[in-house]
Amino acid sequence: MFVTPAYAEEAAPAAGETQTETGTPGAHPTFPPFDAKWYPSMLLWLVITFVIFYIVMQKAVIPRVGGILESRHARIAQDVEEASRLKAEADAAVETYESELAAARVKANAIGTAARDAAKVKAEEDRRAIEASLSEELKAAEARIAEVKTKAFADVGSIAEETASSVVEHLIGAAGAQGDVAAAVADASAKREG
Repeated sequence: MFVTPAYAEEAAPAAGETQTETGTPGAHPTFPPFDAKWYPSMLLWLVITFVIFYIVMQKAVIPRVGGILESRHARIAQDVEEASRLKAEADAAVETYESELAAARVKANAIGTAARDAAKVKAEEDRRAIEASLSEELKAAEARIAEVKTKAFADVGSIAEETASSVVEHLIGAAGAQGDVAAAVADASAKREG
């Protein structure tokens, strides 16, 4: 309580009196909560306050807190359900991805095998074409070689006859009979081929 200056002057003690509130010597006042004469009223107010507090808690605070807890519980349950649904969707997406990936791998292997087989067939066709071309060139070369060989062998006989007659002439000093030299060369050639 506030004390105004006018009230303080009115309530001032007379000369020679002591104030009990200041605790001057001779007075031993007790602090009211520790004074036994105040216990019944303090207990009454404690019970009244506790009952009021209890009623306020039971009627206002606890239902609100309970409602908040229930709404949070419902929200958490909804979030867990949503997370489960999203996880199921993610698992389905992963499964779809893996199946599509497996199908793509199978398709890629099939395409690779088909390309490899096509390349083998093409390479085999190219090899056969090259072998046929080389075989024709080889036949043409063998024909040319045979022709050159035939010409060379045709000339060999005359060259051999000329060489033999030169050798005979050089050895004996006179030219040998042309018919005998040709017969000797023909006989040597027949022995060599046979």
